[in-house]
Amino acid sequence: ACSALALSACGGQSKDASSSAPKADKVYRVAANAEFAPFESLDSAGNVEGFDVDLMNAMAKTGNFKVEFKHQPWDSLFPALKNGDTDIIISGVTITDERKQSMDFTDPYFEITQVVLVPKGKKVTSSDDLKNMAKVGVVTGQTGDFSVSKLLGNDNPKIARFESVPLVIKELENGGVDAVVSDSAVIANYVKNNPTKSMDFITLPDFTIENYGIAARKGDEATVKMLNEALKKVRDSGEYDKIYAKYNTTADKFQQSLEWYARNPKRLEQIYTNVKTRIDNLQADVESYKFHPESKLIDELKALDTVN
Repeated sequence: ACSALALSACGGQSKDASSSAPKADKVYRVAANAEFAPFESLDSAGNVEGFDVDLMNAMAKTGNFKVEFKHQPWDSLFPALKNGDTDIIISGVTITDERKQSMDFTDPYFEITQVVLVPKGKKVTSSDDLKNMAKVGVVTGQTGDFSVSKLLGNDNPKIARFESVPLVIKELENGGVDAVVSDSAVIANYVKNNPTKSMDFITLPDFTIENYGIAARKGDEATVKMLNEALKKVRDSGEYDKIYAKYNTTADKFQQSLEWYARNPKRLEQIYTNVKTRIDNLQADVESYKFHPESKLIDELKALDTVN
C-alpha cells in the first residue's frame, strides 16, 4: 500500500541533517487515509486511530515533538507531500524504489505481503487462477494494484480499480469482482472481524515481502533523522512490541496458521513426509555410529571423555 508525507511549505526545510532536534513550537501535520484498518480508521468521533497512530504518538512522545492527524483521500496523499500541505504521512506506505525517487523514507517499521481475498470455497493456488478470473479488484496506486498489473498487464480490463479498501471489498461481497488483492495485515483484519461474510485469503508465491515506512518530502533529511531516532527508541523501549501485540496477537497468527493448514491438507502431508524422512535419516546415522565405534564422532567423544 502507499501514502505520503510532506513538510510545511512555510519557509521550507534545510537539507542539512546535522541536527534532528524538532522545533519547540512546531506541530507536525500527519496525514493518513483512514480506510486501512488496523493501521488507520476513524472512530465514532471522527478521529484517526489505529496501529500507525499509536506508533506515531509513541514516537512523538519519546522524540519530544508534537503531531496532529488528518484523514485524507488516498489519492491526495502524495500530492500533499509534494505541495507541502502536510508534514508527515504514515499510512501503510510500502517502500519501493520508484517512490524513493520522489520522497524519502524512514527505516522499515512493518512487514507485509500481498494476499488474495476470495469467498470461502473458491480455490486459488497460483497466479494462473487470477489470470482466469473475470475481474480482480485492487485499490488504485497501492502495491496490490502494482502486483496485479505486473501479472495481468497494466491496461488489462480484468483489473477493477477502486479508491479504497472498503470499497473494493464491498464490491467483492456484492459479487462485482471475483477476488481482491491487498495487504496481508489489512485483509487478515477484515476476515477476523467479519466472520459472517464467509471470506478467506490466500498467499501466493508470486507476491514478495514488502516493508512499510514513514515518508517525508524528498531531501528533508532532518525530519527523516528525527523520525528514525524516535522509532529506534520506541523499539528499544519495548513500546513497539506492545503496540504490535495490541493489533496483531501471536494467538491470532497461530490460529490463522492452523486454519490455513486445515484448508491445505496436502501441504501438511508434504511437511510431515519431509520431517519423517529427516528423522529416518537421523536414526540411520545413529545406528551407523552404534555399529562403527571407530567412526570419527565416537573417537571425538572418547577423547573428550578422557580429558574430563
